Amino acid sequence: MGAPKSAGPKGAHKEERRCIVTGEVGSREGLIRFVVGPEDAVVPDLGEKLPGRGLWVTARREAVETAIRKGLFAKAARSRAEAAATLADEVEALLARRASAALGLARKAGELVTGFEKVMAEISAGRLAILIEARDGSEDGGRKLAGALKARYAALHKAEAPILRPLWGDEMGLALGRANVVHAALTQGSMERKVLADLARLESYGRKSRL
Repeated sequence: MGAPKSAGPKGAHKEERRCIVTGEVGSREGLIRFVVGPEDAVVPDLGEKLPGRGLWVTARREAVETAIRKGLFAKAARSRAEAAATLADEVEALLARRASAALGLARKAGELVTGFEKVMAEISAGRLAILIEARDGSEDGGRKLAGALKARYAALHKAEAPILRPLWGDEMGLALGRANVVHAALTQGSMERKVLADLARLESYGRKSRL
């Protein structure tokens, strides 16, 4: 398979990879790298540091499940490659762990606040970079914050900050050292790019509903 083509500057294609499920070429941020590890087991490599040939899959649960069901890891590796039936769940757990860790780092950097009133204050000040809502949080509170965010950033003539809901309240609480967190705001600063990347990747992956 030849190197993916790119219409951008020379060398830009180096950051693109081809999904073994769809055959589409995209940025690495939108795919998940897997490698064949010991005993021919397929292992997710979210940090992209494990040795071996990378097998890239679009960062969506259905794509990983299709790769498992159709034996596409072995086909792409051209060798024995055993993907566990629970691999898609394992990927979700790893993505959630990375997203939680990113929130924890943002808190330590002083760039994250929690609680309805504090989040609203950041919106009013125009400092909010990302509004983060728990998946199981209050719809009423979330709706009020989203409305205030839209109105404030329209008044400032700024692009509206993203609203993400990738984590459950207890996951957010655990990451931030609290019992439960429903509303959080990442303020503009050095952590913006990392937090957005990790949280957006988890949200787009697709999470199982809790029973």
